[in-house]
Amino acid sequence: MAIRMKTEVMLRAEAQCPSHSRSDIAIRDLEFSIDEPLERGGTNAGPTPTDTALAALIGCTNVIGHKCADSLGIDIGHLEISAKCTFDRRGVTLEEEIDIPFRKIELSVTSHGGATQEDLERVAAEVKKFCPLSKLFTAAGTEIEEIWQPAR
Repeated sequence: MAIRMKTEVMLRAEAQCPSHSRSDIAIRDLEFSIDEPLERGGTNAGPTPTDTALAALIGCTNVIGHKCADSLGIDIGHLEISAKCTFDRRGVTLEEEIDIPFRKIELSVTSHGGATQEDLERVAAEVKKFCPLSKLFTAAGTEIEEIWQPAR
């Protein structure tokens, strides 16, 4: 008998926040810090909350990209992913409320497998459908420009 996976799960995270800028996060058996840099009054113990959001998009693109490639029978090998984000800081500085703080994200994905450009375009189309972080940013109004390419 096949085991049926749950369609909805509860995600949990807890934090101790020893200062105005630092959050020591615990998820499963992992611990990490989110913090502001020294010049903004933090201790630089980890990435900022906004940096963490961008990093989460990279991680999700990697995981979902490999799942989509596997389902399509496409060899993408390992990926190199870089992200550049145009971020409107007026909200975090309390200057004014900003509807779309993450204005645009440029995501460059380089595949080190046997996938062709056409293969990678198919994978990218599937990732757009299934990556929850991409959907989160897109639903918030962020423009995401993805460039998938084979390694040269």
